[in-house]
Amino acid sequence: MGTRGLIFSGALLLLLVARTVLVISATPPFACDPANPSTRNLGFCQTTLPIDKRVSDLISRLTLEEKIQQLDDQAPEIPRLGVPKYNWWSEALHGLSNWGHGMHFSGRTIPGATSFPQVILTAASFNPDLWYRIGQAIGVEARALYNAGQADGLTLWSPNVNIFRDPRWGRGQETPGEDPTTASKYAVSFVRGLQGDSPTGGRSGQLMTSACCKHLTAYDLDRWKGTVRYTFDARVTAQDMEDTFQPPFRSCVQDGRASCIMCSYNRVNGVPTCADYNLLTKQVKKTWGLDGYIASDCAAVDFIFGASHYAKTLEEAVSYALKAGVDINCGKVMNQHVGSAIQKGNISESDIDKALFNAFSLRMKLGLFNGNPQKLPSGNIPPNQVCSTEHKNLALRAAQDGIVLLKNTDNTLPLAKSKVTSLGVIGPNADAPPSLMGNYNGPPCEVITPLKALQSSIKNTRFLAGCNIVACNVTKIPEVVELASSVDYVIMFMGLDQNQEREDLDRTDLVLPGMQQTLISKVAEAAKKPIILVLLSGGPLDITFAKGDPRIGAILWAGYPGEAGGSAISSIIFGEHNPGGKLPVTWYPQEFTKVAMTDMRMRPDRATGYPGRSYRFYTGKPVYQFGYGLSYSSHSYEFEAEAATSIYLNNSSSPQATSNDPSTLSYDIASLGFNTCRELKFSAMVGVKNHGPMPGNHPVLLFSRWSSTEHGRPMKQLVGFQSVYLEAGESTKVEFSLSACEHLSRVVDDGKRVLDKGSHFLIVGDEEHQINIIS
Repeated sequence: MGTRGLIFSGALLLLLVARTVLVISATPPFACDPANPSTRNLGFCQTTLPIDKRVSDLISRLTLEEKIQQLDDQAPEIPRLGVPKYNWWSEALHGLSNWGHGMHFSGRTIPGATSFPQVILTAASFNPDLWYRIGQAIGVEARALYNAGQADGLTLWSPNVNIFRDPRWGRGQETPGEDPTTASKYAVSFVRGLQGDSPTGGRSGQLMTSACCKHLTAYDLDRWKGTVRYTFDARVTAQDMEDTFQPPFRSCVQDGRASCIMCSYNRVNGVPTCADYNLLTKQVKKTWGLDGYIASDCAAVDFIFGASHYAKTLEEAVSYALKAGVDINCGKVMNQHVGSAIQKGNISESDIDKALFNAFSLRMKLGLFNGNPQKLPSGNIPPNQVCSTEHKNLALRAAQDGIVLLKNTDNTLPLAKSKVTSLGVIGPNADAPPSLMGNYNGPPCEVITPLKALQSSIKNTRFLAGCNIVACNVTKIPEVVELASSVDYVIMFMGLDQNQEREDLDRTDLVLPGMQQTLISKVAEAAKKPIILVLLSGGPLDITFAKGDPRIGAILWAGYPGEAGGSAISSIIFGEHNPGGKLPVTWYPQEFTKVAMTDMRMRPDRATGYPGRSYRFYTGKPVYQFGYGLSYSSHSYEFEAEAATSIYLNNSSSPQATSNDPSTLSYDIASLGFNTCRELKFSAMVGVKNHGPMPGNHPVLLFSRWSSTEHGRPMKQLVGFQSVYLEAGESTKVEFSLSACEHLSRVVDDGKRVLDKGSHFLIVGDEEHQINIIS
């Protein structure tokens, strides 16, 4: 090597060393550096003081201009006080994301993060422990990024706990599904994990991260036939609000102790949610007791003026939002218009102080004003905790446990590898990494597509996409027919992708897009054996044709299964994992698209033929019902003899008939009170047996129903669920702790919750158990 080469090599070495030193010495942004003599003695830096006193001290030191600048999500630094900039907007829906401003991956030490399955698939596991562990893993990875100097925010605007009310909604994939109980339990488990609490809600010290439950409320339409979310006015009854749309958010705050709620773009009954004082301050902050802040969705405050024209000016818009209870605005409108709003008398400086008190309190609870975070709890989480083996295995487990077996005629699945001499893989979703991810994803650790996973198992695997894209407007039917007729087995990977359903794009149909159905039928006709159909999608699909076609032997729904999705699908196909997922949404027929997506009513209207929505109220015939899912094993249930049969209500309150239901006597839950309801708790013990032939996880879903569906009663409602692992031939007992006030009550027209006197029924599988409420 010549001198020039040595000089170049030395320069390169110095550059690498310099970069290495830079990475090692990189520290996260923080306030109250004890080495800074100008700030270390300030009141807000004294960790022995209560947070409220520290925050008040900090706010008292700010000028009005500095205060206004802190109201938007990209809060600038305050150099004279040693307060660094802070980016409030980061996403962590199913893994850390590069959406927002707070997390940075490109060209960094940590180039990606674990990408778990999209939420709708994870929900199908009906396993709160799994949900908690995913949230916990994401929280740890967020701290690792922060410790490495790759994050200037730890406020994660997740989870999305809106109800998947309409099957066409493009963002339904982000949610835990259509059921309020499932969404509520998901919210609590995921939030506890993300914020670093224990699975039961215990908290010791600072928050790991801050979770934000969104989007409050009745937000489940993005862009459908000319109606857009920014101007949509969701007309919601008090009854539907109380028993459908609000429970997940209430659980987020009261049980999950989420430190943030995000208000949505839409209006509800005429009022933009980000301008609704009754919703944000009276309900969320005062009644539910939010200990944290309220964020607006991005530009939602602008749209109070610009889209809905609820406000006459932008000054009015920011005033409405601050007075309603918004603390942090996603966007720039506060910085641009709050000053003039004060000058015009729309708001006062005290309104700003209230918002900043909540915002700075949260930053302090994250430990960001306690000196160098690397010397504090969570400060020693290293970069290798991101994409760790443990987290990648968890991503695989989550996908495996969520995948739903919809059809398995004559035990088409699982396949025995030793008997598969040749395999045909067909479909636009077989080898497309983006199709596995869903939306709001970040750069994954690695991606294993279904094709790659299958090729690693079966050497003689041939592949054709069959369609030009998932929309499938161009096909290669002759080529795929030739392939299908020349191999032992055919597996097709069809369904949807983000060009069919996503934020700002709702569907208008429930059938497979383009020529997919034709392609599937042609392949099934040509194949030597019944084919296997794997569907990737967030929303439901009307696949009635495939359900009834004997040439299609098995159907799997795999949602958007994340970075390990290909491995998860392959493990189920070859019997290495026993599927146990259950659908978290109703799969409606195509005729449901005649129902206007803008009709928010949950309950059916027989007079007009309106069919209602979700398994609780839909009167039509679904393609697949909520909670449906097969296994390679068969399971049986029975209610144990010790299950309660009567609940006695010894209370001075007398049951009353409601105005629209004079024949039924009911107790008003609010009038019964906390102490009485506490006495009405009981247990239901369910025996479960796995009859084989395979071990596996099995979700046990417990429903309740009334003796009548009249007067707005649901046909049934989910009251509890647990996932149990059973060996082949093993039995166990599952105990459900229930409350008559919570689990046997219903909501009447005016939004009040009542408990009917008389007969109630618990349901698991085909088994029923009657319980009588007796006074």
